[in-house]
Order: sequence, then structure tokens, then C-alpha cells
Amino acid sequence: MREVLPELLKWWRRGDPIGMGTVVATWRSAPRPVGAAMLVGPGGEAIGSVSGGCVESAVYELARKVVADGRPTLQRYGISDDDAFGVGLPCGGMLDVFVERVDRTTLPQLEEVTADIADGRAVAVCTLVKHPDAGRVGAHLVVRPQSASWTTVAGSLGSPRFDAAVADDAPGLLANGRSGILTYGPDGERRGEGAQVFVASHAPRPRMIVFGAIDFAAALARSGTFLGYRVTVCDARPLFATRSRFPDADEVVVDWPHRYLRAEIDAGRIDARTVLAVLTHDPKFDVPVLEIALRLPDVGYIGAMGSRRTHQDRLERLRAAGVSDAELARLSSPIGLDLGARTAEETAISIAAEIIALRWGGQGDRLSQTRGAIHHRG
Repeated sequence: MREVLPELLKWWRRGDPIGMGTVVATWRSAPRPVGAAMLVGPGGEAIGSVSGGCVESAVYELARKVVADGRPTLQRYGISDDDAFGVGLPCGGMLDVFVERVDRTTLPQLEEVTADIADGRAVAVCTLVKHPDAGRVGAHLVVRPQSASWTTVAGSLGSPRFDAAVADDAPGLLANGRSGILTYGPDGERRGEGAQVFVASHAPRPRMIVFGAIDFAAALARSGTFLGYRVTVCDARPLFATRSRFPDADEVVVDWPHRYLRAEIDAGRIDARTVLAVLTHDPKFDVPVLEIALRLPDVGYIGAMGSRRTHQDRLERLRAAGVSDAELARLSSPIGLDLGARTAEETAISIAAEIIALRWGGQGDRLSQTRGAIHHRG
């Protein structure tokens, strides 16, 4: 929706009804990603794209019909007409497109959502795209994370139980900047089927900055990318900080860690979702960068690798630099959960597990030995 938002908001403000088709799921070589949208304006204008031209005509006609009768539709387009998916995709993929009428009645929260996106605030628009009761299809719930432990919502998917389930689950997608389908029972039962909610996440990917171009950093970059982070590997040594050694990282930076971190802070690119992992276990690198990191007012995670002896030496050096005990308490060191990890890959999983546990308020215990809710709200 983001790419067509200016035109959508213009027509919405005028009170005009708009047809909107949104890609909510893809398989194989679908030409456009999940979240891509196409509008059919009040004068028949076509804005945006859901397939790069393959199925635009079909979506256009369906959108005009949905605007006229007010009945939203989930339509699948597949490999060829012979597959009975309506319209063929020469690229060989499949996609599901949800087509709905958008106006001040069907989506009254659009103005506020637009302001959130423009100001860089995370927001998710959750749309009921499939339900046994056709009258509920097209309902919207807007979810905004207000802190690490709670969210606010606007709108409704038809019942308090359903709203609560989606308000619990949508932040997991939003935290990673991912959009996608969540499946439930008719009243939001997580183990049920028959209802699908498309969560359109509007948030930049959270950042993971790994300091230290070592083998453990390569494994952590892979894990971070898998979890949805935008991963940066930073090291002052050009011999080690190379793209060939870190193919899974989004960027590899040759710079002193503390200097790079300070520049990113000054540029406003560090926020409460940012993960900082210091893997150098060399005091000339890790102490200066940790001194800056631990004094940040709000950051998602700060971890440092090293033995317990290295950890104690690091604490003494940081205290000598003026870092307070309260600031040191924010440091996860030695880094990771106690999984008994030995290899670089296992260590990366232990670090990723600690990041997840801290984000959602988990304890890292075996679920078979705990009671209560499995999913934490933070």
C-alpha cells in the first residue's frame, strides 16, 4: 500500500470510493512481492501494480466490480489458464490478490496510518481476507506497538477474542518489517482454520550490527538475516571485512567500531529495535564501542563475546572509562543463552535465542518445564 498511498489518501479525503488489489501471498516466481498494491480510482484510473502486467487487466475489472457491489474478494492467479486460477502468469508463479473497496467507511483509520508511515512510526494494517462468514471479510484492525510490552489497536475484526489474538501476533511480523498471512479459526483460535488475516507491516527492518569480522560473525549474520534483520558487519581490518567472507550481510563496513557506531547514532539510524553484537573480544576494539553503546538511552540488545575472564577484564576497563553499574547491567556478556553451543553456527543460534527472549520477555527455559502462555507480549 505504501507505494500507492498518496493517490489513495487523496481520493479517500475527497470521499471517493477506490478499488484496491493487494498481493497477500506468492509462490515460486511471482513477479511482485507481498504487499504490492494496485488502485482503481473513481475515474477509472489505474495506479500501481500487482504483477508487473501479467494480471493487471483481470484485477482492474475485479476491482471495478468490488467497488460497485461492496463485496471484497480473495482471488488466486496461477501459472496458466489451464490450471483454473483465472489468468496465467508467464513467469511461472502464483499469487493471491485481495481486492477491496476503500473509503471513509471501510477504512476510517487511513489518515492516521498515513501519518504513522510518513513519520517513520511502525504500524500494521491487519485485514480479514478469508472467513466462513462472508460479511466479516474486509474488516480491518490497526496495530501499533507503543512499547516493548504492549500495543494499541483501532478497528475490529469482528470479535474481542479475534482482535486480541491478532494484536498479540501481528507485532512479531511488524518487528521484522514483514508482511504476510496469519491463519486462525473463525473466532481467532490459533490452532484453528478457516480464517486468514493479512498483516501489512509498515516499518523498516530492524538493524543488527555485528562488530568483529570473525567466523562467528558470519554465522550470526546468517541467523540475523533469517530473523529479518538488516545486518551490518563492521571491522577496522580491511583484510577481514570483505564481502566474500560475509555474503549474508546487507553491508560490510571497514571502520573502527566506535567511530562507525557514533556516526550511525548521529545520523539517527539506531533505534529501540537495533541489535548490537560485539564479537571482537579485543579491548582496543570492544571497550570504546561498548562505552558508546551502553550509554544509549534506548537500544534493543547489546551483547559482547568472550570468556568469563575476558568479561571481568572488560567490566573493569569499562568502569575505568566511567561506565556506571546501571549501564553495565544492560550488557549481555558472555553473549548468548546457555545452550552448550560449540560451533560458530550453534553459538549464533544461542545469541539469536537470547535476542528473541529479551525482545518478547521469554526466560529461555524449556517450554515442557513451564506453565502459562507460550506466546509472550513482552
